[in-house]
Amino acid sequence: MPHSTYMPHLMGKAELTPRQEFEAGSLASITLTYTAGSYGIDDTGSIRIAHHFATDMASPQFEDPAAPNFLSVEASNGAELDVRYDQKMNIRPWDKTLMVKVVRGFLKEGDQLIVRYGDTRRGSPGIRVQTFCEDTFEFRVLVDAIATYDYVELPEQPYISIVPGEPENWVAVLPTLQQADREFSLRLKGEDRWGNPSDKCDQTFGLSASRPVKGLPEKVTFRPGTHATVVPGLSAGATDALVIELHDDDGKAVCRSNPMRVRPELDTVALWGDLHGQSEETIGTNSVRDYFSFGRDRAFLDVLGHQGNDFQITNEFWKELNAVTAEYNQPGSFVTIPGYEWSGNTCLGGDRNVYYLEENRPIFRSSHALVDQVLDVGTDAMEVNALFDRLRDEDCIVHAHVGGRYSDIEIGHDIQIERALEVHSAWGTFEWLIGDAFRNGFRIGIVGNSDGHKGRPGASYPGASMFGSYGGLTCFLAEDFSRRGVFDALRRRHHYATSGNRMILETRVEFPAPAILYDQDPNMGPTETSEVRHAMMGDILQSDSNRVDFLVDLVASAPVERLVIRNGMADACVVRPYSEDDLGRRVRVLFEGARYRGRGRETSWDGSLSLSGNAVERFRPVNFLNHEKAVRLRSPTEMEWQASTTGSFCCIDIWLEAADRGTITIDTELVKATIDLADIGMEDLPCEAGGLGRRIRLYRLPDELVETKMQLTRQIPLHRDSDNAIYVSVIQEDGFQAWSSPTYVFGSAR
Repeated sequence: MPHSTYMPHLMGKAELTPRQEFEAGSLASITLTYTAGSYGIDDTGSIRIAHHFATDMASPQFEDPAAPNFLSVEASNGAELDVRYDQKMNIRPWDKTLMVKVVRGFLKEGDQLIVRYGDTRRGSPGIRVQTFCEDTFEFRVLVDAIATYDYVELPEQPYISIVPGEPENWVAVLPTLQQADREFSLRLKGEDRWGNPSDKCDQTFGLSASRPVKGLPEKVTFRPGTHATVVPGLSAGATDALVIELHDDDGKAVCRSNPMRVRPELDTVALWGDLHGQSEETIGTNSVRDYFSFGRDRAFLDVLGHQGNDFQITNEFWKELNAVTAEYNQPGSFVTIPGYEWSGNTCLGGDRNVYYLEENRPIFRSSHALVDQVLDVGTDAMEVNALFDRLRDEDCIVHAHVGGRYSDIEIGHDIQIERALEVHSAWGTFEWLIGDAFRNGFRIGIVGNSDGHKGRPGASYPGASMFGSYGGLTCFLAEDFSRRGVFDALRRRHHYATSGNRMILETRVEFPAPAILYDQDPNMGPTETSEVRHAMMGDILQSDSNRVDFLVDLVASAPVERLVIRNGMADACVVRPYSEDDLGRRVRVLFEGARYRGRGRETSWDGSLSLSGNAVERFRPVNFLNHEKAVRLRSPTEMEWQASTTGSFCCIDIWLEAADRGTITIDTELVKATIDLADIGMEDLPCEAGGLGRRIRLYRLPDELVETKMQLTRQIPLHRDSDNAIYVSVIQEDGFQAWSSPTYVFGSAR
């Protein structure tokens, strides 16, 4: 244990009132009463009440008893107290800490400290509790009874339960690729305002499909007490894109499924996965079993991996984790991937995800920082190249990612083992990491994952915390629905990433003359080859042609705002499903970027705008995922907002009274600008703010976007002296994004 284990049974006890369930994100008043034990608490002794790193319970404040989140503390014997709160005052993962110190006087056995979270006695509405569900939301109490600053954890820790609220949003999920006339299921759930699957659903909706679906009932009923509803036994004939809608009694659609493509025969399966998240055994929420159950039964994933910080994984938990992944792995219905997060310091290479094909493989930690068992410390790999050396003979794959620490792939990269990088997670969007790979000549695939800490893999909402984005997903284009099929897709980069939505995305490169297709990256050594005239995303080819045709087949989950074809980090072309003539009165004001690569990357865009000679008719926030950060219309000509980005983007769509009359003035800490509305057109008008891609962009859109399908071919010139990494980035109107893995083409000079 990281804290003292001296006589915990003599250190007192702690109780919570009321002991009840609390709705996620609700305001509450909770009293923790600590009763001193046999030692009492000496003068300058203290207690700490710690909460888990992942929690987004509101930070307490001590100044205004009538405001939200007011906290008060008193001693039953009148002792004078010093009360402090800090986000990092205790050992990870219990680092969000309230410290109550006895500064004049002392406590004897039976004396009490009464801590009121959300003290409502003088007008406070309470404290906002955590926005995500947890059966045992713990108030971990540690006692320094003898004033030595050597804290002892109480043997019994008080807790409450956080449960979902009423459903406010509805979700419908279909397979992405389906064989004609084969049975499939429609999976449904209702989510509360914070994204928790709700067990309080008690509604009946109508069902309608864009194409005929055999077995589809006219209605579906959500029953209280269940978190998801499944409509099985459906089938359909071949079609390019099928969607199913839920609608209310008035015929209004309440949700629309992701698109599904039905083909007469399938040569690949499309499997949606989240390979990166943690449970409470390290720094996440709820147990590892809850984690896999949620991903399968409430996020409707096909593939799920668990990635705990290695320096917190004990040998016992490593054994348990492998047992759970083996138990939950069911080829054909749900695939699990065993592994861990190598959490090396940034200067030693930064975070990596390690995935094994089989269970019970060794764990090579970056350190034993929070693992007391040090007999196996000799197996540690402190630096990333040492990790690659340790993994050389393992059947495994490594991914680079950006979390608290970021992967520095220039310090170390192994082309045989490190096959992909994570472009998007709950931490933000990190296209600069793709640029690092291209600049160094690395041929990598692109994945998206949640890196979730809130117990919601595959459906990872940010809540009210530093995680500013919805977690990402990866679609694996695999030969079969198995762990081996997923690994083969990863090794061939046959996958694409999204920022959390499910879309159909296929890319193809066509050559004017036969090209050489490599089974694996030829930089790794000799590999099988074949002559081809076309290739799919992720393939590596050699061609003497000066150009190729790049084909994109997209069915998005919402109207498309733009599609960008890139060669490396350079835009080869930008395609929009509208023209200048279609532009209307809508202006998009978009905020994006990060302060820098590390932990403090969050950028605040709090600010306002004003219009002169024009007015706001209506507006819509996009990617404002934290409900405590809102956009407000102060008057027809004035708006204000709270917003932040961590490499991702958020924006405000504004429909003006007139298309191009007057001026708009933006006022934020980083950008202050006045722009003629007549100067805002289809192309981005950027206002740079330094940092890592930090800027505000303004551009005009049609009043309504409707196109969700794009099939196009563009001719891409090839560089002769370097790799051509050809891929597509998609941005939807609703803020979701996607990235295909690149197809790599090089010339004979390489």
